Amino acid sequence: MSKKLTKRSEDYSKWYNELVVKADLAENSAVRGCMVIKPYGYAIWENMQKELDAMFKETGHENAYFPLFVPKSLFEAEEKNAEGFAKECAVVTHYRLKNNPEKEGKLMVDPKAKLEEELVVRPTSEAIIWNTYRGWIQSYRDLPLLINQWANVVRWEMRTRLFLRTAEFLWQEGHTAHATKAEALQEASKMQGVYADFAENFMAMPVVKGIKTESERFAGALDTYTIEALMQDGKALQAGTSHFLGQNFAEAFDVKFTNKEGKQEHVWATSWGVSTRLIGGLIMTHSDDLGLVLPPKLAPIQVVIVPIYKSQEQLDTLSEKAMQLVKAFKSKGVSVKFDNRTTHKPGWKFAEYEMKGVPLRIALGPRDLENGTLELARRDTLEKEVVAQEAIEARVLELLEEIQEQLFQKAKAYRDDHITKVDDFKTFQEVLDRKGGFVLAHWDGTEETEDQIKEQTKATIRCIAIDAPEEEGKCVFSGKPSQKRVLFAKAY
Repeated sequence: MSKKLTKRSEDYSKWYNELVVKADLAENSAVRGCMVIKPYGYAIWENMQKELDAMFKETGHENAYFPLFVPKSLFEAEEKNAEGFAKECAVVTHYRLKNNPEKEGKLMVDPKAKLEEELVVRPTSEAIIWNTYRGWIQSYRDLPLLINQWANVVRWEMRTRLFLRTAEFLWQEGHTAHATKAEALQEASKMQGVYADFAENFMAMPVVKGIKTESERFAGALDTYTIEALMQDGKALQAGTSHFLGQNFAEAFDVKFTNKEGKQEHVWATSWGVSTRLIGGLIMTHSDDLGLVLPPKLAPIQVVIVPIYKSQEQLDTLSEKAMQLVKAFKSKGVSVKFDNRTTHKPGWKFAEYEMKGVPLRIALGPRDLENGTLELARRDTLEKEVVAQEAIEARVLELLEEIQEQLFQKAKAYRDDHITKVDDFKTFQEVLDRKGGFVLAHWDGTEETEDQIKEQTKATIRCIAIDAPEEEGKCVFSGKPSQKRVLFAKAY
């Protein structure tokens, strides 16, 4: 493998960028701000997709697909949504190129091929979907309508970073329609719970469930429910959002239904989504100065077997045993790889799988065959142990569960240690600069105070935690009365 990573303590941003590339997850593309997700990185996304998709279907949702292009008139129909995304939109104005007479071999936009109506490349799909729903919903019998799509979106970001913020990214977006406000609110809350379940039980990433302030809401939403995670550098990451849209989109696109009493009403709506940003969160929650650390439930390879040999004859003998192990592990549902490449030495392979965060590594040599043992190495703690061959299956299954749980507990301990309660603005600033993490402080509820705190500290209100207790106090900035504390942090 190539030289070691920059240490997190020296330059966290550089460490992250190097890790994404050296672990073979993604790379920058020829298109500014866009990334190429490499097979290993995409395999992690596929595992995320698989688990989330099953959770969505378990809660009654179905998958569909809607166009990438949104007619500008539809995009403008819901004003707050259009205004919120306007600065990030890519717009198609022409549909054809032609030869440039002034520059041989070069192409130019054909001015005669101008679109009658410009098309927005979707930054989000509410407009095109709600225009479609108008034809799908007539009666209360058509509700609830619970649809999800797996897609890509384009948001023309000026400052990009692989997985965390790119001009194009992959995501899923749910869009649901309901007969009552209560049902829509329940749906928005339920999907926040699904995201939190996935983050904690599959990503091993602890999150805070909360509600966004008005200034931080999704454009066009009445309420935004969020899950907020804390990365190792003390910055927060918005890991998933679920939005109660009220009747805004139903009114904008005239989506009505006839209720049981025969009266027409506008439907109530939600939307919710997570993206490939979760891979960035996964990296920054668990990884170390040696490379990626992956929770077993999402690792493309859970166990790698590396043979140690001096001759082809030895490799042939070891391969026979290795394939028995592969078959046994696969029968238990364990993702396993036998690396029998002859182009790289065992030490190089060890470093490669350490960089790629494979949870468990088995070293298999002639002496292991003689002794009836195997050397098992953990990626998370780097601990090694010798295990009897007949006990290896049970021990691997046991360790995969243990690693999953310990990664969560380690991340949770870090997160909990970095939630600091403060009561004055001087301490607020000191904690942000010295320790980072979440700062739990009173806020007077005004956007003016929120903006001034952000301007002076670069910290934003990440959320008002759902389980935040009522507590009378004074705003950390203005000194005005406050009824509960909120979570501030610097964020990605």
